[in-house]
Parts: sequence; C-alpha cells; structure tokens
Amino acid sequence: MSKILEINNLYIDFHLDNGVVQAVRNVNLELEQGETLAIVGESGSGKSVLTKAITKLLPPKIAKIKNGSVNFDGKDLVKLSNSELQNIRGKEISMIFQDPMTALNPTMKIGKQITELLKIHKGKSFTEAKKEAIKTLNSVGVPNAEKRFNYYPHQFSGGQRQRIVIAMALLLDPKIIIADEPTTALDVSVQAKILKLFKELQKDFNTSIIFITHDLGVVANVADKVAVMYAGEIVEYGTVEEIFYNPKHPYTWGLLGSMPHLETDKSVKLASIPGSPPDLMFPPKGDAFARRSNYAMEIDFESAPPTYQFSPTHYTKSWLYHEATPDFVIPDIVKELNKEFKGDLNIKPVLLDQGGELNV
Repeated sequence: MSKILEINNLYIDFHLDNGVVQAVRNVNLELEQGETLAIVGESGSGKSVLTKAITKLLPPKIAKIKNGSVNFDGKDLVKLSNSELQNIRGKEISMIFQDPMTALNPTMKIGKQITELLKIHKGKSFTEAKKEAIKTLNSVGVPNAEKRFNYYPHQFSGGQRQRIVIAMALLLDPKIIIADEPTTALDVSVQAKILKLFKELQKDFNTSIIFITHDLGVVANVADKVAVMYAGEIVEYGTVEEIFYNPKHPYTWGLLGSMPHLETDKSVKLASIPGSPPDLMFPPKGDAFARRSNYAMEIDFESAPPTYQFSPTHYTKSWLYHEATPDFVIPDIVKELNKEFKGDLNIKPVLLDQGGELNV
C-alpha cells in the first residue's frame, strides 16, 4: 500500500481568554491507501481536534497550528489558504460527523442537498445528478431511494440519516473519509449495520478512512491500525491485532480492562481508570498519564517517556520498557489477551527516541 497522508510533529494550541490549551502535542501519524485508521481515547484526548486540523476546520480565531505538517497528495495542508483548501474539502477529504442532522439542512429536501453537491463540484446537470445520487443512496442501503429522494431529513430514521451523510461523503469520490464518532448516537443494531457498511465501502471504493471513537468495540470491527490518544499525544500505535492482543501502554490496558465482553460474567466488576485527564492549559511534567497509572515511577513525573518500537507497526511511549526498569506485573487482562496473539511477545523493543536517566 502507498502512503496517502502523513502528519509530522503536529502541535495545536487553543488561545482562550484565560490561557492557552495545548490540545495536540507532537503527533506523528501515517495513513495508507485503502486503510482504516482508528483514533481512540477518552473525551478531551484531542481526537477531533487532530482530525479537524487536517483540513483546517478548527475555529480560526482561537486555534493555532503551532508546529508541524500535514502532507497529502504532495501538499502540506497546513500551508494552504482557505480558498486552496476548498478544492480539497469534500472532494478529496470528506468528513462525517456524529450527528447527521448537523450535516443536513432540515429545511431542504435530501435530493436537492445531494444534487447541489454534484452540480457545484462536478458540473452535472440535474438529471445526471439525480441519477447518480439515487445510485449512491441505494449503494449505502437507503430503502426506496428514488421515492424518498424528495423527503426532508426529519422523515428518515437516525440510521438512515447517517447513511445519507455517508452517501454525500462518497459522491465526490474522496481519497480519505474522516468519520468522527459516526455511530455513537445510534442503537446497537443500527450501529452494527453502519460499521458493516464502512467495511464494505473500504473494500469497494478502496477509500482510506480515519475513524474517531472512544468505543474499542467499534475499533475491533472496522480498523486496520489503531492510534491510542491521551492528553493530546499518541501514546500507542499498532495494528488492531497488536493493540487488542499485545497492548503495551498502561492507558491502553485501562481502556481494554474497562470494555465489557459478551462472555463477561454479570458479577464481575469492570475495571476503571482512576482520576481524569489533565488540564492541558497546564500540561503535567513528564508522562501525562502518570497520575492515573498504577505503574508510574519517579521518572514518569519528571521526564517525558521515550518511544519504543516492538514491530514495524507497533510502538508506545512509556518508561516501562527502559532497560533499567524493574520487572513489573503485567495485568491479568493483558495476559488473557496475549493467549490469542499470533505475533512475537518476547521481541526486544527498540528505542526510537532518547529519554533521560531512569530513576525508579
């Protein structure tokens, strides 16, 4: 697969009346052609800010990209003007949001909203646009698309509205679709159908997808790669198999431990991560997760952890893998997950960036 998007050393600040929020800090990510990358983390971890920065959809008066680049199709999107980005938004990179009603005009019939897109961006006649719109609506499973072409958004169910938004995202043949919590507001059965639809679209159109979610169950169903985000940073990255069956960061352990499974006994209490994410107006010194971690050492409160790589696709930021770190007890949940892992559990991590002296 070829690389379609590359984010390098990205920092994003929000300048508010009472101070500066360091919302995204030193993020590096890649997206391959035809790949689904899930970005997962608690609310406030920076997921949506990161992805909105790709096409500069952040509020311009308060949001500033302090450093870094977003390379797409030979261009650094950070350096492009709004007028230059208009040719990329929607046409090359499409967004799908959590609430489809925010993307649909409630006073305009669905058919008109869709055909306007095709007339403006592809120069289609109304007849051509209607034919293509109905075909796309059918492809995403909107029932009786031809008849309901003249319905208003409120005449569709939540799941059907989300399918319409997905259809609108596909109409211009984008290279990347960014889906921001697109199934959160849907019930479980509708959610499953939408997730299945995303997998089919990826296969049929070879579209690259960035899927933002806080639900690891969703990740397991759609993702090829996973980026775990905490306090504005990517703390772990890997294939979906590596993240689910061989997680390395204590935050990832916490997320997996708090996720219910079908076989979970009703009497078993799910794990929870103590505390809450830090205030990024005053980012903590050292490892941002240290104050919530049972594995924190003295060094975690003093120095940012280095990055360790476990495979060509798997790395994490943690002092736990420093050669001088004492042996630690791996959580039971990780031991259980490891039983199903097909990779090499004993691979020695490679230090990617240098940290300080370890003091435990």
